[in-house]
Amino acid sequence: MDEMTQLRELRADAPLPGRAALAPGRALLTGAITGRNRRARGLRADWRVASLGAVVAIAAAALFITQVVDTPAPRPSAPATVAGDLDLSSPATALGRAADYLDRQEVPPEPRPDQWIYLREVGGVPAQPTRKDGAEPEVKGTMEVPDPAPSWIPYDDKAAEGDESDTDYRTARESYRIAAGLPEDPEALLAELRKVFPTGSGPDGPPEAKDEHSFRALSVLLQSYPLPPDALARIYRAMATVDGVEVTDHLIRDASGRQVIAVTRQYDGQDIRREILIDPVDYGYAGQREVVTRTHDVSTPGGLDPTMVYKRGDLLIDGARTKAAVVDAKGQKP
Repeated sequence: MDEMTQLRELRADAPLPGRAALAPGRALLTGAITGRNRRARGLRADWRVASLGAVVAIAAAALFITQVVDTPAPRPSAPATVAGDLDLSSPATALGRAADYLDRQEVPPEPRPDQWIYLREVGGVPAQPTRKDGAEPEVKGTMEVPDPAPSWIPYDDKAAEGDESDTDYRTARESYRIAAGLPEDPEALLAELRKVFPTGSGPDGPPEAKDEHSFRALSVLLQSYPLPPDALARIYRAMATVDGVEVTDHLIRDASGRQVIAVTRQYDGQDIRREILIDPVDYGYAGQREVVTRTHDVSTPGGLDPTMVYKRGDLLIDGARTKAAVVDAKGQKP
């Protein structure tokens, strides 16, 4: 009897990996905190803008081999992926590998005008500040957990395309075509997105500096679904060139409990960073977070209310996309 036959008989009772283990859905919910400034502006529009995160089937053979040879489960910082071992040593490396993988994917046809975008979203409850004097904060209401129920958005929403009230808002079809037309050169791509999503044109404050503006514009477009994989590759390569962008050197847990890549940038002059979350298997967009990076006081204008404190590590925005797909009708599930 040869060695492979012995190995197969030895592990004949090993179950094949289930669907949930192979291809968990990807999706997003972005909940913004009432009254926050521009940092949440792009996220407030997310319920209208379909996001990237298409479900990609993972090659079952690689996971089956892991079971056959009784090797330990992948470490949190190095899961088995169809794209190879992760390297989170730098934004250029991590995003470059993601872009290389996406460049090899077949570009599906653009959705038809009569189709819909199915989204399933989940979000964590934003952290609330505590009183600096140690007293229990007065409870004036409850913070609701965003509804995880699915939503359907028309791909071709002609009425909404004329809405100029929010300069970050684009319909799914507009976003798809913006992404498809982006140039290859990272500097030119970022310049184009800064024009598409202008800064300082709304009620949320003064204009952003160039790099902060670029990162926000990228984050807004990345929330759109679907985006052509070759366009997403160009977006990731451009993101790696933005000054101040970093990648967390280990996977983090998103609001749904999945392990994801976090590409981050600290807000200029603030104690908060934005995190763009990316699936480590198919490199689709997986959500966004805002994280407090330094414990700091928050005072109200005029000092009428007690000084409050946000603590390092508090999540101000915590949204994840668990599934997204193109369907033929509103109410249809993929």
